[in-house]
Amino acid sequence: MTTQTDSTKRRFTHAIIGCLLAFGVWWLVPEDEFPRAPVMAGIITLMAYWWILEVIPIPVTSLLPIVLMPLFRISDVDEVGPFYGKPIIFLFLGGFLLAIALQESGVHRRMALHIVRFIGSKPQQLLLGFMIASAALSMWISNTATVMVMLPVALSLMDGMEKHGHGHLSKSISVFGTALMLSIAYAADIGGMSTPVGTPPNLIFLEMFKEFVPNATPPGFIKWMSMALPLSIAFLFIGWYALTHWVFKLKNVAMMGGREVIDNEIQKLGPLRKDEIRAVTIFLIAVLMWMTGSDVKINDSFTIHGWRAIEQLSWISDPVVAIFCAALLFFVPSGDKPGKALLQWSHGEQVPWGILLLFGGGFAIAGGFASSGLDKVIKSGIEILPQFHPVVLVIAVCIVMTLLTEISSNSAATSLMLPLMVTLAAVQNIDPLWLMFPATLSASCAFMMPIASPTQAIIFGTKYITVPKMLRAGLWFNLIGVLLMSLLFGLLISLN
Repeated sequence: MTTQTDSTKRRFTHAIIGCLLAFGVWWLVPEDEFPRAPVMAGIITLMAYWWILEVIPIPVTSLLPIVLMPLFRISDVDEVGPFYGKPIIFLFLGGFLLAIALQESGVHRRMALHIVRFIGSKPQQLLLGFMIASAALSMWISNTATVMVMLPVALSLMDGMEKHGHGHLSKSISVFGTALMLSIAYAADIGGMSTPVGTPPNLIFLEMFKEFVPNATPPGFIKWMSMALPLSIAFLFIGWYALTHWVFKLKNVAMMGGREVIDNEIQKLGPLRKDEIRAVTIFLIAVLMWMTGSDVKINDSFTIHGWRAIEQLSWISDPVVAIFCAALLFFVPSGDKPGKALLQWSHGEQVPWGILLLFGGGFAIAGGFASSGLDKVIKSGIEILPQFHPVVLVIAVCIVMTLLTEISSNSAATSLMLPLMVTLAAVQNIDPLWLMFPATLSASCAFMMPIASPTQAIIFGTKYITVPKMLRAGLWFNLIGVLLMSLLFGLLISLN
């Protein structure tokens, strides 16, 4: 009883503190031209604080824009509501159902055992293997799709560890699970920086560079990779070392026994069952369509066309693919359970619906930036900055962009900030590329909050992640990202 009372007092105290912080931010933000901007800043502060401290359930906090934005006349509910039904949310829903189908068929366990057999069952080796695979995949397909592909395999691996790990390793297995889920999301974001097609902010950069700097040629595929790929590789390995030695300090001991134990477990599974084959087939159809749908532009004269280049198929987006393949799971008959499909609607209860609300809350915040005029207030603050050394500007841009992306979508933050970088470059009399490029890459370097990136929101839906754990690990990755980008672009500016 005392514990419940203390918990209630704690939540009430933090609820009041969050409201006071929101009021303080509202008071500090100028309202000269945009009277709703201070209110929106206050709402963002309140939600961020309540998300971090989990004052009320995170999905409930995510619903606050539906109440607060109409209440303070920032947007009508008809404008806020659609943020919770954006197409990308259905991509996540379809991906979750595909992952559930793999688990229900049992093929996830077979996949995990073969991975452990190939890489080894020591945590540090496994983490590095998953990070390399996630980063390499996200160079060519979206970060979100990458996590959708990797997550079922990671969950199956954890399921095997929890069933066959020794009792004295239970705590270590739980810690490893947290590190593994974070590593997949972080590596997908890091790998996405490497190529122009790796993540939406990169494509936004290319379009805005053409629009705002018409006299210059935007970085082509090769030039982009010559700058971003070394950064990503360094980031990946330093991040791996940070996760395994600083953040979680993983013990490098086998968690599923030796090679013989793994071989015995694989033999027990026997040959592939019908449900395993059917679930994997549908899953691979989704993966193949995600990977080959979009064009890959190598340079101005050479483009590898995806199947969406066919005009009749251009409307089939990644969310359409996800929902189509998920729907097949409820239609294709089970080979092991006569009279039933691969999935029943009862399996839908396993979908982390609260995470879908979290996505919607993040999108609503991003929309509030524009509708309240808060983006214009931020822009006016940048335009009055005094002269700074270019390297100092790069460091400041990386920090500001990283923090901004923690509370808004990376695409929204990139769209907001890149025009400001052009203005700032003109004021500071430097090449816009040296501010726009690090700002774009920094949009992929917000690792502390579930809403900072779709990849983090997805892995937050597993049982292994809490906000404090993500904050702790994300702070290290944020610092590493800012440091590496400052060093790289500081060097490039000096050489140019």
